[in-house]
Amino acid sequence: MPPRSSGAGTATAWAFLTPALLLIGLSVLIPAAMALVMSFSQAGLDVSEPLRFVGLANIQRLLADPMFLRVAGTTLLYLVGVVPPIVLGALALAVLVNRQLPGIHWFRGALYTPVLVSIVVAAIAFRWIYAENGLVNGWLGALLGDAFRPIGFLTSPLLALPSVMLVTLWKGLGYFMVIFLAGLQGIPKELYEAAELDGSEGWRKHLDITLPLLRPYITLVAVISAIAATKVFEEVFLMTQGGPADATKTIVYYVYDQAFSELEISYACTVGLALFLMVLVLSLIRFAFAGDKGIP
Repeated sequence: MPPRSSGAGTATAWAFLTPALLLIGLSVLIPAAMALVMSFSQAGLDVSEPLRFVGLANIQRLLADPMFLRVAGTTLLYLVGVVPPIVLGALALAVLVNRQLPGIHWFRGALYTPVLVSIVVAAIAFRWIYAENGLVNGWLGALLGDAFRPIGFLTSPLLALPSVMLVTLWKGLGYFMVIFLAGLQGIPKELYEAAELDGSEGWRKHLDITLPLLRPYITLVAVISAIAATKVFEEVFLMTQGGPADATKTIVYYVYDQAFSELEISYACTVGLALFLMVLVLSLIRFAFAGDKGIP
């Protein structure tokens, strides 16, 4: 059978790529380009009206908007409150399940199960768990007696954001545990045996061997979880609607609020542009520190 020419191979490759490229272009690239144009324009409520170019007016409004500064701070707080526990917790779980024990596969599956649960189901379930007549308050009431007063986990400005963060942690730990587990299983056992001969035992060997060799994976998990925390929306929308007193309003929820509640489409695109730049920076960090080790 004669070898296929390079031109025919290229044409075949483009034939397979074209449907995916069209889908990406229609669903991602074109809307992104339109949002970029609208961030420098003023869009009316009537879609038939042409866009009016306003230059940097929306950006100036963004920089002077106290609510944007507040939601940006809330998003940063969400990132700080989620990323370190996810990195440390997922790594600890991976070390825990990286053992040859009876039933370990079932234990790994149980830890991964929250990843498979729909975020809608998880948010509704946790909203009931956090309710004043819900599971947590019921347990605390049974434990503490009549002196106990129900805690408003989702109605207190101090407790609402940590309560929503807990849902993100519950959903994400199993996923990132699998990433760390893959890295752990790639470390030769001979290194741990040699470390034991040198007197490194218990958690000491993880400090000497596991952490240095898993550094690329730690960077990858930190950046991916940071991007996810920056774009958090479903948990906030389903559990608190940005409240109480805007305590859980993040940048993505602010985009939604401006676009669909206030009908400020152009300004919402400008806020989205700021979010895009934040995610872009995190993505560049991911490629700079994790991509050089061949990690996807």
